[in-house]
Amino acid sequence: MKISLNFLKAMNARYGCTGDIAANGVDALVERIGAQLGAVEEVERLGEKYQGIVVAKVVSCRKHENSDHLNVCLIDDGGITPDVKRDENGLVQVVCGAPNVREGLLVAWLPPGSTVPESVGKDPFVLEARELRGVVSNGMLASTRELALGDNHEGILEINDPFDKIKPGDDFAEAFRLKDDVVLDLENKMFTHRPDCFGFLGVSRELAGIQGMAFKSPDWYTLNPQIPAVEAEVLPLQVQNELPELVPRFCAIAMRDVQAGPSPTWLQAELAKVGVRSINNIVDYTNFFMLQTGQPLHAYDYDKVKALSDGDEAAIVVRNPRPNEQITLLNGKTITPRSEAIMIATDKQLIGIGGVMGGAETEVDETTTNVIIEVASFDMYSIRRTSMAHGLFTDAVTRFNKGQSPLQNKAVLARIVDEIRKFAAGKVASELIDSNSVGDREWVHPPVPLTAAFVNSRLGFDLSAAEMKHLLENVEFKVELSRHSEPNRSGALNSIQGDSESSESIAGEEGPLLTVTAPFWRTDIETREDVVEEVGRLYGFDKLPLQLPQRNVKPTAKNQLLELKSQIRSNLVRAGANEVLTYSFVHGNLLDKVGQDRAQAFKLSNALSPDLQYYRLSLTPSLLEKVHPNIKASYNEFALFELGKVHQQSIADSDDLPAELERLALVYAQDKKLGAAYYEVRAYLMNLLQMFGLAEKVRFVPLRAGEADSAATYYEPGRAATIMVGDQILGRIGEYKSSVRKALKLPVYCAGFELGLVPLQKLQTGQAYVPLSRFPKVTQDITLKASGSLSYQELHQFMEAELAKVQPAETLLTLEPVDIYQREDDSEHKQITLRLNITSYERTLTDTEVNHLLDTVAAAAKEKFNAERI
Repeated sequence: MKISLNFLKAMNARYGCTGDIAANGVDALVERIGAQLGAVEEVERLGEKYQGIVVAKVVSCRKHENSDHLNVCLIDDGGITPDVKRDENGLVQVVCGAPNVREGLLVAWLPPGSTVPESVGKDPFVLEARELRGVVSNGMLASTRELALGDNHEGILEINDPFDKIKPGDDFAEAFRLKDDVVLDLENKMFTHRPDCFGFLGVSRELAGIQGMAFKSPDWYTLNPQIPAVEAEVLPLQVQNELPELVPRFCAIAMRDVQAGPSPTWLQAELAKVGVRSINNIVDYTNFFMLQTGQPLHAYDYDKVKALSDGDEAAIVVRNPRPNEQITLLNGKTITPRSEAIMIATDKQLIGIGGVMGGAETEVDETTTNVIIEVASFDMYSIRRTSMAHGLFTDAVTRFNKGQSPLQNKAVLARIVDEIRKFAAGKVASELIDSNSVGDREWVHPPVPLTAAFVNSRLGFDLSAAEMKHLLENVEFKVELSRHSEPNRSGALNSIQGDSESSESIAGEEGPLLTVTAPFWRTDIETREDVVEEVGRLYGFDKLPLQLPQRNVKPTAKNQLLELKSQIRSNLVRAGANEVLTYSFVHGNLLDKVGQDRAQAFKLSNALSPDLQYYRLSLTPSLLEKVHPNIKASYNEFALFELGKVHQQSIADSDDLPAELERLALVYAQDKKLGAAYYEVRAYLMNLLQMFGLAEKVRFVPLRAGEADSAATYYEPGRAATIMVGDQILGRIGEYKSSVRKALKLPVYCAGFELGLVPLQKLQTGQAYVPLSRFPKVTQDITLKASGSLSYQELHQFMEAELAKVQPAETLLTLEPVDIYQREDDSEHKQITLRLNITSYERTLTDTEVNHLLDTVAAAAKEKFNAERI
């Protein structure tokens, strides 16, 4: 946001608001803004552009003899410009090609030696006395574009002075507050929650406040201004607000016999300083008072509105657009408004987008004689959505986006009406129409009670209640001090705050109670913390005590679940598996393919994509979905694993909220290989459990038909198992049903497991360190012929238990599977081969000793299972 310091100074002086806000210099002010408000993006020293430019009067104007478009003018500069050739009457000759040059005009003259303002900062163009088709021209008469005050280059600037104070010879820069002026471009983000600071009044008040200066708003900026009575023939006007929730206040008034035309030069200059283009005096006044107060305004041509209305009066209706309605805007763009947009219409058609941009059919132009002035408040969120939907970004949108106070509407309307009456000859031709759903209160949010102790405890200051009162009253807050024994004098503790917890905390604090009432233009003071921020900014956050925070050097306890996941990743990656990360959401079709019940899954009402409809019930289906694409990409053998969360409708946490179940899933696949993939994936599992000290304790209970829970329906009964440690279920392991393999195009050699991380975390004991022996190990195989109904698991566990009974001291022993074989002609028996690895820490063992161990356990197996050693 751009502000002119000269304008702020003039405004403060005219209305007696405050002293010189830049008394210590521009640099000091910029430094203070940076320390207490926010960034100053640019400092433009505007006055440097206008050195040497003089106000002059065209005394005579005649056609150039050698040109059909040039004119030879004699101008009166009051005789103040030195070193320039003059005639016997002291007049200066200037050649001008502007079509609007004529005798009697007050103009801006750039004498020889001056620089054209438009070229400053680019390629400076310095004027001189030179001949134009045989006639000497001493400098030039400038257009608004050449003066960097606008875009008009069709003619020279006609100085329009309604006060009749500007005379030939005046310094142009001084006459229009350009001399020594500095324009500050303030970063908008620092005022995001401060709609009042999107106006010059608010900025000036803020600059005074941070410098400890008291500010008083102009007398006209009040809650209940005097609106002039009807003083001319009435212009019938009707307003209907169908959207009171989105448009809490809509004020309008009609004026007759306005003289629409070019704006006074001072107004054009003030608008140009901050980048606003001059249109005409009526439109410029709406822009000027928007810049001054932060409240957008709009002017309609009354007669055009009436012509578009159904009846003998102008009708304005605030409503949503009807289907397929279109409107042509002031920028020439024709749009079909979004269905929820706030529209301004007659009782027949649309004439504007409320708070965004007016329509072209009712714009004020040079033919306008009667106007309707609108000052309204619109819902900030609706304005933002409409602006984004149609790519319309205006000064009004910028301000309505911040949430302007509806309590200032009448003051702004009264001010512009007064200005049009005085300087555009307008007369009030209707009563004020005020569609008001906000009521007659004096504040946007109720008064806020708090103590000085509360503020100091948040800021680290040591300010007294009186000092805080002074800071806040400087920017026109109303602050009442009372003792705790009189807490309800202003209704502060109960009727205003309505919060027993807040009341108790105030009652427990020492010192007098401050009841802070924000002025009617402040929309951001709602809680005690808002007042804390206000005090902190006004006093200066740069004054915060410089004290390093105290910190406990005791190390933070490790997150055991994160440690567990890290260990799992390390183990599985070393074993050759690849970690993947899939969405927590899955398509309902995937649940159907693996046999899971959609009713058990939480369905998303705002899914990121049509393919992500449900929270997953388990991790395995997400991994199975990735198997076929990898095989198709020529990866013939791989293992995928994922650590993540799952959710089930039937499982809730202690607060009756959906439980987040931490899981680990692994899937192993190999294309074009036959056999039992179960044992391949079991090797991954046992290697993992070995790390957590559970390999010796785990047991696998065969999974029968109907025993799998609703989230593990994809395992093939008879080729899968429940993983158990003691009585605790750790997870499931197994191969997949043929229906699942077919639906997801899985290879036959595919299996996997899924574990719960919380049970694993509780059961883990850690892997004890076992040093390697420096003596060689002895390896021998043993093959047992047993009944076909005997499971490998049962036999293996029995053999491990028997070996533990006869294991020599100071030895390390392992037993691992080698082969399970069943002859085609003998379905009643199978041959299981196990491999014994044993080493001693004291000496080298002999084959005889190892054979004795195997003989012993073989005899036990014979007795227990009738298993013969072969």
